[in-house]
Amino acid sequence: MSASRLSSCVALAAAAAAAAAASTLQNPAYADSPFRFNPFSSSSSSIPPGSQAEQSSNAKEESEEPKGAGFDPEALERGAKALREINNSPNAKQVFNLMREQERSRLAELAAEKAHHEAIQSQADIERQRKLAEEQRNLMQQQAQAKAQMLRYEDELARKRMQTDHEAQRKHNAELVKMQEESSIRKEQARRATEEQIQAQQRQTEKERAEIERETIRVKAMAEAEGRAHEAKLTEDHNRRMLIERVNGEREKWLAAINTTFSHIEGGFRTLLTDRNKLVMTVGGVTALAAGVYTTREGARVTWGYINRILGQPSLIRESSIAKFPWSGMMSQARNRILNYSTAATVESKQSLENVVLHPSLKRRIEHLARATANTKTHQAPFRNMLFYGPPGTGKTLVAREIAQKSGLDYAMMTGGDVAPLGAQAVTKIHEIFDWAKKSKKGLLLFIDEADAFLCERNSIHMSEAQRSALNALLFRTGDQSRDIVLVLATNRPGDLDSAITDRIDDVIEFPLPGEEERFQLLKLYLNKYLGGESDSTSKWGALLNKKPQKITIEDLPEDVIREAAKMTEGFSGREIAKLVASIQAAVYGRSDCRLDSQLFKEIVNYKVTEHHQRIKLASEGGVPS
Repeated sequence: MSASRLSSCVALAAAAAAAAAASTLQNPAYADSPFRFNPFSSSSSSIPPGSQAEQSSNAKEESEEPKGAGFDPEALERGAKALREINNSPNAKQVFNLMREQERSRLAELAAEKAHHEAIQSQADIERQRKLAEEQRNLMQQQAQAKAQMLRYEDELARKRMQTDHEAQRKHNAELVKMQEESSIRKEQARRATEEQIQAQQRQTEKERAEIERETIRVKAMAEAEGRAHEAKLTEDHNRRMLIERVNGEREKWLAAINTTFSHIEGGFRTLLTDRNKLVMTVGGVTALAAGVYTTREGARVTWGYINRILGQPSLIRESSIAKFPWSGMMSQARNRILNYSTAATVESKQSLENVVLHPSLKRRIEHLARATANTKTHQAPFRNMLFYGPPGTGKTLVAREIAQKSGLDYAMMTGGDVAPLGAQAVTKIHEIFDWAKKSKKGLLLFIDEADAFLCERNSIHMSEAQRSALNALLFRTGDQSRDIVLVLATNRPGDLDSAITDRIDDVIEFPLPGEEERFQLLKLYLNKYLGGESDSTSKWGALLNKKPQKITIEDLPEDVIREAAKMTEGFSGREIAKLVASIQAAVYGRSDCRLDSQLFKEIVNYKVTEHHQRIKLASEGGVPS
């Protein structure tokens, strides 16, 4: 009986709890309260059917209640009553433990379900974020691909446009170059045709003039030779007799004069020593004589300076084979003619270019020019002007001197750098040179070294008015072909010359740096000159007065060593090779025994070659001028 009552009480408590739960569901404010009362779902099986009917009726009543009716106090009273019955029951503790366990299970299930729902929600959020990130990444990739494709397309368009522009510019440049080349070719052909026509006319005129002059000279020479032979034959005997009589008379006269002079001197000394008045007069006369000599000397010096300015060699001429004054070389010329009368063949052989080391083809051309100049002078034809160009020290001055000597002309040298400092006087000095050159009976070869110093292009901004006037004076004096002067210009920069100057030039010759064979010949020549004992002085008086230098001994210097030195000195000019041999000579004189061997020779050559390369390096870097 008690058990049934207990179960009914539990059922009532459960119903009250259900009602309380329903009310809590209707009122959200109590849904999350810390205390929740749930019926025993597991104890429903132990409730009797009557109580179940009551519960079902109660449920129907509760369900029939209108929703939102509020809190049900009857259910709460029934639940409180059931709890009191349970509390009074001896199994109250077990019941409460069972209820507590059920509540805990339900709370755990709810927590698990809540965690499951939260996990599902978080998974859904993660999936949504992942999809958003994936969509955003795809969108960015598509944008990047579109942008890269657009950049590639723009770059391809720019490259094609540049290619098209370059191709059009290249075609335009090619057309311009082609038109310029065609214009240059036409101008060059017209210029050549004009020059050939002018040269043909000049050759024809010169040929006719030379033939007329040759015939005139031949007739004149024959008449003069016949007259001189006849006159010499008539006067030879008479001159011989007159010469003998004159020599005898002169000898007797000089003997009588000498005797008379010595007798007068003896009488004069005796009278002077014995007469005091005459002694005083003699001393006064000697003093007056000394004053007269001093005055005469100073007057002669002033007069000589005036004559030098009027008749002497122009100041611009640095070197010349012509005597400085017209009368100053008469005695030396007469003596040379007497001494060289028997050695004419030897002199003729010395006129060859044996002392000039050049390339064989260049040497042949120089010899041809020398022969042509000599024949031109013989036939009284106009001379041809020349231009020598090439690096410094390649023999331009030496070749000009040899051409003058071989062709029988006088030689004069000037430097273009001497013209600029003269200023306004340069024009007068240029005219003095050409007037002085006409005094030469043989003809004059005028060599102008460093011609670009004052014969440069007239439109140059660095050219002064005085230089321009000097250039115009030279152009005026060389406008026509001359029979008196051969103009030879030498320069390292032929492109700087004025076009009017190059128009006066008939033959242009390049002097390149010597090759290996030429360097070998130059080394042998200068070794023989500086170390072999050859002397430049051929005068006997010079050999007697000058101190004889110490003789240099050459030991162990085969031609292989010299040829190896010629290979090492590539790029050396003739002047540098001469300086090299001069350095070897100085090194030999530095030894006590004056001995030259292969080791010393190689040391000096290696040192000079290294110095040459350093100079070239400094010149290329702009350190020193070349």
